[in-house]
This record gives sequence, structure tokens and C-alpha cells, in this order.
Amino acid sequence: MTRNAATFVLVPGAWQGGWSWQPVARRLRAAGHPALTLTLPGLADGDSPAGLRLADAVAAVVHEVTKRDLEDVVLVAQSWGGYPVTGAAHELAGRVSKVIYYNALVPARGVPLVDENEDYATMIRTAIDASPDGTISVVPEQVPLLLPDVSEEARRLFFELLVPQPGHYFLDALDVPDVTAIGLPAAYVLSENDLALARPGTEFAARLGLTPVMVPGGHESMLTHPDEVTRALLAV
Repeated sequence: MTRNAATFVLVPGAWQGGWSWQPVARRLRAAGHPALTLTLPGLADGDSPAGLRLADAVAAVVHEVTKRDLEDVVLVAQSWGGYPVTGAAHELAGRVSKVIYYNALVPARGVPLVDENEDYATMIRTAIDASPDGTISVVPEQVPLLLPDVSEEARRLFFELLVPQPGHYFLDALDVPDVTAIGLPAAYVLSENDLALARPGTEFAARLGLTPVMVPGGHESMLTHPDEVTRALLAV
């Protein structure tokens, strides 16, 4: 392992656990970088979503970094993971050297994920309200948006790995500015065929004054193109 190599802390998007980052994590370690894949509260198989708020996801990222006493941390967020990573970066500013958004939302202050896209805001709120435990799940028809470039068999496997998302993870907002406001370097990596973001990835990158670094694949290209995603994370 390279001495003083940055530690990559990889945070998944909605409905997923740390398993979704494992192919990239293995490649980062092979390149000499420690890598930690996180599963946030409520998103491990069998977890209870009861009472979970976005603040709990933020606190989980902070806890995992501080309990290991990590320094020179690169926080990497996929999709909805942009919310807990942004919140955690403000609390870990002395430990974080960079924040990378990968096919991720860059939160606007005071705006929850549900309000980033008017077309599906009502659908999300209705689904959460109708759920007995306040969660929202992926339906099979949505999986091709997440994995546009794989077989039906692979999509079925991916669907079976997903778990319901605690609803308040989508309904809660952050009351912090973007990470560059506190002097943290940031980068944005975007898949060429991402069909799942609430807005075009270029718009989220523009919130930070960035131009995305492009990689092949769709929203889950860390699973389908881990070599290219790893190279991008190391290059930005």
C-alpha cells in the first residue's frame, strides 16, 4: 500500500448498500488506496427504517470516519448519497481532502431530493404516505433506468438486492451550503448514459462550477464499468 494514500469512503445511493461499491473498492485497494464501503442506516437487509431521518444518514458517515480516526479522506457519493456526503463533509472538514459526486445529486440548501423534480414529487410523496412503514421502494419497471446497458437477468438480480428506502431520506433537506463554500475541493463524475438523476448531471455539476468527467455506462456504472469508474475517481 502506498504510504499516506488517501482513503476513499464510498457512499451508495438510494435502496443500496455498500455492496454496490465493492468492485470499485477492490480496484482502489489494488491501486494502493484504502477504501471503505458504507451501508447507511435502514439500508442493510433486515434493517428497520423506523424513525430514520436524513440526519441519521449524515451522522452514520461521520461516525464511520471518526471511529477509525481517518485523515485525508476522499468522500465519494453516488446518486442520493450526495445528501449524506454533503452533510458529513461539513462536519468532517478537517479530515476530508476532497468530495467526489458520481452520478449524484449536489444538494441545494433547503431543498430535499423530492423537490428536485416536479414530475415525480407527487409520486414519491404518495408512495411514502401509502407505505405502512414510511418507505419507498423501486418497482421492476424502474430498473432499466438504473441499468440501461445490461441483460434482463442482470436487472432481475440487481432488483432482488435492493431494499426499501426510508422515506425521510428523500423528504428532508440539508441546511448547509455546498462543500466548496468551506474550501473543500470537489469533482463530478458522470456516466454517459445516466437516465436516473432528478436533473441532468451537468446541472448538478454546475452548482459547484464543475464540468463532469465522463465515464461509460448508466447510473450504476460502478457495477458495470468498475475499471473506468475507478480510473476516474483516481484522476479527478
